[in-house]
Amino acid sequence: MRETILVVEDDAAILAGLCDLLEGEGFAVHRATNGRKALQVYQSAKPDLILLDIMIPEKSGYDVCREIRRTDQATPIVMLTAKGQEVDKVVGLELGADDYIVKPFGVNELLARVRAALRRARPESHSKKPDDRPISFGAVRIDPRTLKGTRGKSEFSLSLRELRLVQLLVGHEGEALDRFRILDEIWGVKYEGTTRTLDQHVAKLRQKIEDDPADPRHIQTVHGVGYRFSSK
Repeated sequence: MRETILVVEDDAAILAGLCDLLEGEGFAVHRATNGRKALQVYQSAKPDLILLDIMIPEKSGYDVCREIRRTDQATPIVMLTAKGQEVDKVVGLELGADDYIVKPFGVNELLARVRAALRRARPESHSKKPDDRPISFGAVRIDPRTLKGTRGKSEFSLSLRELRLVQLLVGHEGEALDRFRILDEIWGVKYEGTTRTLDQHVAKLRQKIEDDPADPRHIQTVHGVGYRFSSK
């Protein structure tokens, strides 16, 4: 059975190109040109993945992502953003998008991101029993079963990807983990040319677990390499 992708894009030429590309790769494709229609098609088609432009009419990509994530944490959402829209990328990831692709993008990059997101979402990718052991370091306590945590008296929620990132870092305490290794293990694909997705997730995570995100104790930057975790 073919995997289904919902493409949400208001530029007719880009929409047609994306649909032709994905159909040529064997995917079943649904399309929408505005946010309201996107939510309608999502409800009726139940796609395996959503390719979602941010700047669309009626309801923005932000709004569409937010509404889907209220009830559905599993369907991969890959957002499309124009070059230089840094705030858009950060907000999209905060709302629960799995990835973003900057326009203009290459065909191979798009297909690699789409396939990686679909692969991560397949049931066999989660056949291994998840590690639901509580995580504790400094003033931070995290319950993987509920995706909730506390830092002192402050409470916070984690996305599944943020949880996996914490578990990876904690499991390699003291080790300098290369950015591309982290991307490969958490996102399932080695990105070519950019690690901003990871850096933005780390920035959001620091806001939740660090006393001073500008001077982090636990998730430390190793310049030229990646990140190192310290429980102290």
